[in-house]
Amino acid sequence: QVQLVESGGGLVQAGGSLRLSCAASGSIFSFNTMGWYRQAPGKQRELVAAITSGDSTNYADSVKGRFTISRDSAKNTVYMQMNSLEPEDTAVYYCNAVSRRAKNYWGQGTQVTVSS
Repeated sequence: QVQLVESGGGLVQAGGSLRLSCAASGSIFSFNTMGWYRQAPGKQRELVAAITSGDSTNYADSVKGRFTISRDSAKNTVYMQMNSLEPEDTAVYYCNAVSRRAKNYWGQGTQVTVSS
């Protein structure tokens, strides 16, 4: 059973930074894509950033230039560095992994709160 465990959320002032981590129970090479989604109160869950097994990345327009997704295969961990945080970034952030059989796995979520 695949498990994804997020960490690194918290409370930060606008303009600050946080780094989220997502540790997978197995090799991240077994996933086609890993990424981060977020869900703010009253809003739909949205893709924030994703990275493929070939290290291609894509970002939501709202975070381009501020967030960076990366992975450490040796640690089976995916990271997202978030800089220049804005109050609009406040949400629960979820790690996602898509297996080579197109099965989705989700972490439990980590809260990010940006104060103005």
